[in-house]
Amino acid sequence: MTKRVHRPREDAEFDFILGMSGVPVLAYFTGTWPKAIEPCRVMDLVIGGIADDYTGRLTAVRADITRCPAATERYGITGAPSYVLLKEGEAVAHGTGPMTIAEVRKFLDGHL
Repeated sequence: MTKRVHRPREDAEFDFILGMSGVPVLAYFTGTWPKAIEPCRVMDLVIGGIADDYTGRLTAVRADITRCPAATERYGITGAPSYVLLKEGEAVAHGTGPMTIAEVRKFLDGHL
């Protein structure tokens, strides 16, 4: 995964990244239970693959549901992978399940 994708270890770090970002944030939530592992790995590649294309327009954050439970609850995340596009800390779009690069671009471009 590219270094342009932040990986907070806890809720405080997640909130710090959100607060420091001067651009919208794509927070994608991952899980470590058996049915979530493979789809989340696929999304690591997809998000990591497009993060460079959105440099300066978007901050990408990969949040593990078990490490960031407050963020998970705040944004109503109920499964993984799930996505929330945040502008100034407010959710403007949600998505769930694996997506292709084209689908993620469409999801982002409709709101950036």
